[in-house]
Amino acid sequence: MSERPGSGWPAPAKLNLFLHIVGRRDDGYHLLQTVFQFLDHGDRIDFELREDGRIERRHDLPGVPEAADLTLRAARHLQALTGCRQGADIRLDKRLPLGGGLGGGSSDAATVLVALNYLWDLGLNEDELAAIGLELGADVPVFVRGRAAWAEGVGENLTPVDLPEPRYLVIKPPVEVSTARVFGAPELTRDCTPLKIRDFLSGRGTNVCEPVVRAMHVEVAGALDWLQRAAGRARMTGTGSCVFAPFDDPAQAMALLPELPTGCTGFIARGMNRSPLLHRLATARGVR
Repeated sequence: MSERPGSGWPAPAKLNLFLHIVGRRDDGYHLLQTVFQFLDHGDRIDFELREDGRIERRHDLPGVPEAADLTLRAARHLQALTGCRQGADIRLDKRLPLGGGLGGGSSDAATVLVALNYLWDLGLNEDELAAIGLELGADVPVFVRGRAAWAEGVGENLTPVDLPEPRYLVIKPPVEVSTARVFGAPELTRDCTPLKIRDFLSGRGTNVCEPVVRAMHVEVAGALDWLQRAAGRARMTGTGSCVFAPFDDPAQAMALLPELPTGCTGFIARGMNRSPLLHRLATARGVR
């Protein structure tokens, strides 16, 4: 049985496989270089269309008032820009942790834009949706476009890349990290020498936010050290708090799950160069 058109829209997690800051704009925004890859794990959003034009939240998101809920903001912004008279009830099944660096809020916003563009039959193209997404957050366009990408600027200048798709063990320490606090830290490195894509593919690149977050949160430092010892390599995604390591053998990752540091949770997911959101959109359109 096929899903209803409004059901089961994925909002996948992302990993930053490296993150450098190469400068700062006059408006204070940091200029980045990073690589995004998606995971086959994330939030899920269901929609029920309304004819009265109202957009309502049908989920509870502790600590996030409606005014800050990116699912509602994205829907209302799209509705206002297009003059759409339809509405929607939105139900978010939140599976990604807040403050983890997995892009959950940005991914949720992108899924709302892509799904409602289809469900409301608005006819906007990918470039138009990405531009709307950028108004909601710097990471939203990469989720709208749905392809693993080399990113520059504030994260909006995207070049698709073809990467290995290993299994990742992702660990969430028992803390939330404030992105604003990390980017505001005076000790944060902001003058990295720009890399080329080939430099990253040959193994160069770090996450310059790691030392800052290590100093702020001993739990993240402990998780990084534990994963480094267990897997031989470990990295933090975005501004944290989640840390990850790739595995060619999923069984090795699975064996580590019961041994996670105290207070940590974790999951195993496959890296994906094509987002599950694009697969869901193709299914809705009847494209195989």
